[in-house]
Amino acid sequence: MIKKSGILLAAMIAATTVQTSFAETRLTYKSAKSTSSYYQMAVEISQALKTSSNGEYIITVEESQGSVQNVMESAIRGGNYVFTTPPVLVKLAQSGKAMFKNKSNPKFDEIRALFPIPSLTMHFVMSDKSGITEFSQMEGKKILLGKGSFGAREGEKYLKLFGLEGKVELAQVELSNAVPALKNGQIDGFVTAGSYPAPNVIEAAAGTGVTVLSLNDEQIKLSKRTKLVIPAGTYAGQKADINTTSLPVVAYTTTAMDNDTAYNLTKAYWDQKQVMSKSAPWWKGVSTQLLANITGKIHPGAAKYYTELGITLSEQQK
Repeated sequence: MIKKSGILLAAMIAATTVQTSFAETRLTYKSAKSTSSYYQMAVEISQALKTSSNGEYIITVEESQGSVQNVMESAIRGGNYVFTTPPVLVKLAQSGKAMFKNKSNPKFDEIRALFPIPSLTMHFVMSDKSGITEFSQMEGKKILLGKGSFGAREGEKYLKLFGLEGKVELAQVELSNAVPALKNGQIDGFVTAGSYPAPNVIEAAAGTGVTVLSLNDEQIKLSKRTKLVIPAGTYAGQKADINTTSLPVVAYTTTAMDNDTAYNLTKAYWDQKQVMSKSAPWWKGVSTQLLANITGKIHPGAAKYYTELGITLSEQQK
């Protein structure tokens, strides 16, 4: 009898182990370089989803060299692949244009959105001492753009668009040194792109006193970027809303992911967003309003969740 009981107990333990391992779903989240804020966001999402699902979803965060790599890998990864990229790159991949020219793949048409994450937000940060409160006043001033980053490229583009090309002295200082350079008067301002509130802008506003320039409607139209409003009070001394531009960023998967997993991931993300906001302020800038920035299709599992919330998706997103 004891022998039979022992066998039965062992069988029950084995069955429980099989069920537990079956219930655990492992996913890969392809993000950005490990030194970037977007990699840190990926880690936060991974931890939040694990907590929300009581360990049912285990997400491994992978470093990436950029959004183009993330999109390219979607064609060869399995159903549990999640990655981040601006919607515009998905559109370019599906049409085989720009950096995806001669690299088209029918698998790109299977990319589906899950949820928005913090946008890359342009900040034109000027010291109070410089007296710069609008773009035209940047003429003759020393501005730090940085090198090689999205913010640097956008900053250079905006100077040209707004008639300031060749009229602004570009500082040869690394962006990582922007705040001390601003404090000691080496530069009059710097340009940075990242999720808001941006840590370097918070530091500059608290220690130096800055004005983050606001763009008018015509300037935003010229930029061909998405308008974003940074609410008053986001930064020290900021008494009014700041109108600026952004590059939306979204978490994607493909049709290979089953509907239940997509639904549960999306629900867990929004359930945990408020918790994440307490430790990382950039999550405060994310709301379901950012769904409007998704220009392609949303995964049916995620769409089911949004429908339950009473959110109307566009025909293009369905």
